[in-house]
Amino acid sequence: MKNTISHRVADFLKGFPPFSFLHQKDLEKLSEQISIVYKDKDAVIFAENEETHDSFYVVHKGAVALKKSQKNTVLDMCDEGDIFGLRPLLAQENYIMEAVAHEETILYAIPIAVFKPYALENRTVGNFLIESYASNTRNPYSDIHKDKLYGDDLLHDNNSERDSFDLQPIKYSKKIVTCGPSTTARDIAKIMTKKKVGAILIVDEMLPIGIITDKDLRNKIVTGDYSILTTAETIMTKPVITYPKKMTVTEAQMAMMKSNISYLCLTKDGTTNTKAVGILSKHDVMVALGNNPAVLIKALKRAKKAKEIKPIRARIMQLLQGYLDQNIPMTLISKIITELNEACTTRVIEISLEKMSSPPPVKFAWLALGSQGRSEQMLHTDQDNAIVYENVSEVFKDETRIYFLKFATLVNKGLFEIGYDYCPAEMMASNPKWCMSLDEWKNQVYHWITNPGKNEVLLSFIFFDYSLTYGDAAIVDELSESIFENVKANPIFYVHLVSGALQSPSPTGFFRQFLVEQDGANKDHFDIKRRALMPLTDAARVLILSHSVKSISNTAERFEKLAELEPNNRELYLSCSYSFKALLKFRTKQGLLHHDSGQFIALESLSKMEKIKLKRTFKTIKELQELISVRFNVSNLV
Repeated sequence: MKNTISHRVADFLKGFPPFSFLHQKDLEKLSEQISIVYKDKDAVIFAENEETHDSFYVVHKGAVALKKSQKNTVLDMCDEGDIFGLRPLLAQENYIMEAVAHEETILYAIPIAVFKPYALENRTVGNFLIESYASNTRNPYSDIHKDKLYGDDLLHDNNSERDSFDLQPIKYSKKIVTCGPSTTARDIAKIMTKKKVGAILIVDEMLPIGIITDKDLRNKIVTGDYSILTTAETIMTKPVITYPKKMTVTEAQMAMMKSNISYLCLTKDGTTNTKAVGILSKHDVMVALGNNPAVLIKALKRAKKAKEIKPIRARIMQLLQGYLDQNIPMTLISKIITELNEACTTRVIEISLEKMSSPPPVKFAWLALGSQGRSEQMLHTDQDNAIVYENVSEVFKDETRIYFLKFATLVNKGLFEIGYDYCPAEMMASNPKWCMSLDEWKNQVYHWITNPGKNEVLLSFIFFDYSLTYGDAAIVDELSESIFENVKANPIFYVHLVSGALQSPSPTGFFRQFLVEQDGANKDHFDIKRRALMPLTDAARVLILSHSVKSISNTAERFEKLAELEPNNRELYLSCSYSFKALLKFRTKQGLLHHDSGQFIALESLSKMEKIKLKRTFKTIKELQELISVRFNVSNLV
């Protein structure tokens, strides 16, 4: 006879991660061990600093508030399907916050001992729990993250791109504190105090044979169970748990959870047969978890001032470096870093709105322009942004403009404080020329299209790559419609756009030698932005505009869309997409290496292979420029 209650529990849980990742038979077996708990409104499920329970919880009906008892501030609200109370599963420490029933609530209590094997055996389940715990969220795949940092395509794809967090390398301490097996507990305590460490490795002939932690000293020496003159070999934990030094964050967390330990010994080959190269502590893992995208998003939401965002941006750069070191695909890197950078800008906008004396008088949209608008801004560069707001009557025109200019000034200042330099050409929303009503923007763009001089074409290049960062999407859609209608009505504009796109200087000269800057501060340096990236960006913009394709501003994605639209040029466009991503990755690495924008590269610092790889992309650039020159019949203008 079927256990109908456990089957109902299983049917409920299978609709929510991480239980949705389990096989049906495993889920039904697990459900037989789950307890149903009823809590009245305001009932405490667990208190701050309380010893952890032997179960974690899932909300079946009702809601649970997670809060800090001293400040009585709600940190998170869990409702149907949300998990909480994961601390005993992952940290073996007392609860750091309290859980209170926000209303009448029914919970499923899931025994740690029963569930732990599933988390260890099923990587997707383990990753989900670790990210939930690290980000302090009950569900890292909730609506706030869906299709952003961890969209459905990443969640269910088992390729290397599936879970970037899983691929982050762990940083460990290379300063190993060791002693021999005959060292006394007293001397060990002195060494650990002097070196300010929480664990000491016991070695014999340079090989690790055991480990003693401060917890061992408390439990075995301070309690009086052993004398302070007891030798290390008597009280040490053995055999020592060893792993290879190349571990990811998830692997380290899972290893500690599996063995219920707080320290890992890293050796050359991952066994006790080779010399130790590092010690990894739970603290190291938690620091690494702090650079998880979900954690950074959470930290941004808690920031109250712009200056609090700057260190978070520094952590985003650390995350970027880690992704590049792990050779994660540039497509995935761009999406994650773009989402994080946009989240920084959004938080600055929200903070600025709070500083205003009144809410916005009409709907508006904050636009990111240039590389940020194309989701290609990996490094710290200058600002390019604009505001478009709803049309107002002549009576309120000046008042509305003054409001948005004041607001934009606050945002631009805030962005500067977190690391975005002011635009030298003042292409920022605080400039009246880049802060206008919808009709004013329509008139401005119409002027650029119908009077395409060199300056107008340049401004079009910058503005036509906009994307919505914050505000009303309908306003932006209406502006986009106007642009496409005007371009379609003025086909000669394409000729001027293509002519402008072909003005980018060639990457190479005779004998395929790199063409470098001839004078100025960057003399003898190769300009990868103007000579390699811009020709691809400009051509993609013209081609995608000629097909009237909306809502795709990223250069690589534009080429991939063009490959669909023009099957006869598919190979060329896919080569362009690949080349652009390779060049962007190269520039990003150079920028991180030299702490600048990565635009100007000292060729002598490159290896022969790096130069060869760069030159391979240049052939694609030449073929692409020939294509648009012939298609739009502007070869005679170049």
